[in-house]
Amino acid sequence: MKRACITIQGIVQGVGFRPFVHRLAKACELNGSIRNTSRGVFLQVEGEESKILRFSVKLRSEAPPAAMIQEIKLQWEETLAGYSGFQIIASEEPSAMHTFISPDLAICPDCLRELKDPSDRRYRYPFINCTNCGPRFTIIRDVPYDRPLTSMAPFSMCPECAEEYHSIENRRYHAQPDCCPACGPQLTLLDAQGKPIEGDAIGLAKQMLRAGKILAVKGLGGFHLACACDAKTVQELRRRKQRDEKPFAVMCRDEASIAQICRMNAEEQRILNSPAHPIVLLEKKNRAQLRHLSDNNQLGVMLPYTPLHHLLFDDELPMLVMTSANLSDTPIVYKNSEALEKLRGIADAFLLHDREILTRCDDSLTSVLEGEEYPIRRSRGYVPYPLFVPGSRDAILACGAEQKAGFCLSKEGAVFPGQHIGDLKNYETYEAYAAQISHFEKLFGIQPNALACDLHPDYLSTAYAQERSEEQNLPLVRVQHHHAHMASCMAENGLTGEVIGLVWDGTGYGTDGTIWGSECLTGGYSSFQRCASILPIPLPGGDRAAKEIYRTAFSLLQLSGCDTSMIPAAEQLQLMLQENLNCPVSSGMGRLFDGICAILGIRTQASYEGQGAVLLEAAAAENETDAWPVTFTQEGELSRFDWRDMVRRIVEEQQAGIPTETLAARFLNTLVELAVQMCLLARTQTGLERVVLSGGSFQNRYLMQRIPEKLREHGFTVYRHHSTAPNDQGVALGQLMVASHQLLQQEE
Repeated sequence: MKRACITIQGIVQGVGFRPFVHRLAKACELNGSIRNTSRGVFLQVEGEESKILRFSVKLRSEAPPAAMIQEIKLQWEETLAGYSGFQIIASEEPSAMHTFISPDLAICPDCLRELKDPSDRRYRYPFINCTNCGPRFTIIRDVPYDRPLTSMAPFSMCPECAEEYHSIENRRYHAQPDCCPACGPQLTLLDAQGKPIEGDAIGLAKQMLRAGKILAVKGLGGFHLACACDAKTVQELRRRKQRDEKPFAVMCRDEASIAQICRMNAEEQRILNSPAHPIVLLEKKNRAQLRHLSDNNQLGVMLPYTPLHHLLFDDELPMLVMTSANLSDTPIVYKNSEALEKLRGIADAFLLHDREILTRCDDSLTSVLEGEEYPIRRSRGYVPYPLFVPGSRDAILACGAEQKAGFCLSKEGAVFPGQHIGDLKNYETYEAYAAQISHFEKLFGIQPNALACDLHPDYLSTAYAQERSEEQNLPLVRVQHHHAHMASCMAENGLTGEVIGLVWDGTGYGTDGTIWGSECLTGGYSSFQRCASILPIPLPGGDRAAKEIYRTAFSLLQLSGCDTSMIPAAEQLQLMLQENLNCPVSSGMGRLFDGICAILGIRTQASYEGQGAVLLEAAAAENETDAWPVTFTQEGELSRFDWRDMVRRIVEEQQAGIPTETLAARFLNTLVELAVQMCLLARTQTGLERVVLSGGSFQNRYLMQRIPEKLREHGFTVYRHHSTAPNDQGVALGQLMVASHQLLQQEE
């Protein structure tokens, strides 16, 4: 007989972990106790040594789906305590608790089975949940995570639910949102004017969806706009939402429905069915299929993740558009009153419930690359899971950038990235951003003692950081945008020392006051050097060039000595270039994508961010391997890719009748070669062989399926994002890491 003390750190509270341990101890014929601590849980077990060892292995391998175990430590004790049975003992005082909080989780198989069982008391109840699933993060007002501090507080448990809640053998033991039709939230269906529609809310909602109506449906972290997937209904949704071409996500009833339209590999299936249930970008079976949903080769697909979602599907409705309910450039709508006000004129009806959403949290978006997850938007199902990053200093708030606004807080080796909020371009988004920072600080007991932000002087996130720095007398570290991208990829891969950072995106404020965006950097957290970029591109009209991409095409053609007569308003643009009238220059890879897209005649105006790159990728021939030569010019110590020869080759081959699909592929192949040549230049200068890839341009699958492979062929070790997005949502983590190291250097 032996006694062992086991300390477990991670997300092990509020996720059914103690009942799991209780059942596991009984199954392994062990006695002992468990209690919550400030870092996780502490337990003692007594029994045969082999059984304790088997128990310790199963603690990790069979843990509840909502648990996230960071570390398990086992220590053998000399004496026995004489336990009889297994006990759950009182936790530490709440004031000493520094616990993690689980994200919202998709309905589990057990609850789904009950939902469909006519003999179960929760049959077809839209708010069924247990310790393994249901709302968490979005219903928490404050810690500790107990029902009175959630939006379930107004719903008193009936005797049957209360009995489940207090029974250690029940999977609803201490499930804070536990409820049933007799005591829990209820659905209401309202018409377009907000008046109640009598009858079965779900049945009537399905009738409306079949009839081509658009519904506002309240989910876990906000509202969706839902409709059938036929072209006519989708076009009407686009008209009402003023979203001309940006792809819509769809929710499919099951995997069989997905298989009708998309290809799936094993890892994509795993992620689709994971507790997070994110949107996953899948390859369409037919490139021309469902163009009214997505104008490229991929489609964002998710499976139903709430009981309500499951109830909306049947044989006649195997697939629904399920897009975030928000107005242009504003956060997702999450309050009933807000939905009735802001979605009037868009929704034909409102499917509401009376459980308040306290924290808005949009759907996560992810993909699979080289057999592993490659995130694009980290939100519901992932947030507020922390990342454990070596070298992060305590209590720093990093404020992120402007697009895909994100923030990040640090505490005791853990970093807490915030959820997707949107672009910080208006007061409403800024208000949501500031509120979420305050909420995270409160939930995790973090009082920042330093701040980090972007170099850009006009970002609202920079203004927020400056204001807090001045008001609270906190040090503020300003971090160059692409340095932060590089540092974020380093951090989540646990890298220290110096690396080559290949950072390609649309825009970022450079240390010289110009717009950067096709950068090859060398360095580490403390500092960086700029090794290579591209020849700057003038943008006639400034910000207008991001939408009217023919403007960028004009600059590329004009500076390459090519004919520009086919470009709209060519004479006006010529004058702007000659006189340098509102023509900022940019080395952004996104702008090069835009210009080439317009030159190839694929699109001259972009209706959403990154459309030029998306459409070039969609147009590219699959088996084309040719590329054009990559040449550099020198600007001091900086090597710049001279794209003028490439532009001339594009025009010549276009005039010779080479298909657009071939030219698009050759352009992308040239960028693959450019990436290799940039890294070779950096290695020649520094001897570095580790490459991190970051920036929004590396959401392009064509590039990401080829660049890592080519770099490895040249002896480089390549790292990419796995937990944070390569786009600007991931910038805050990099800012935090740069600030951590720079502040430490100042102290030394």
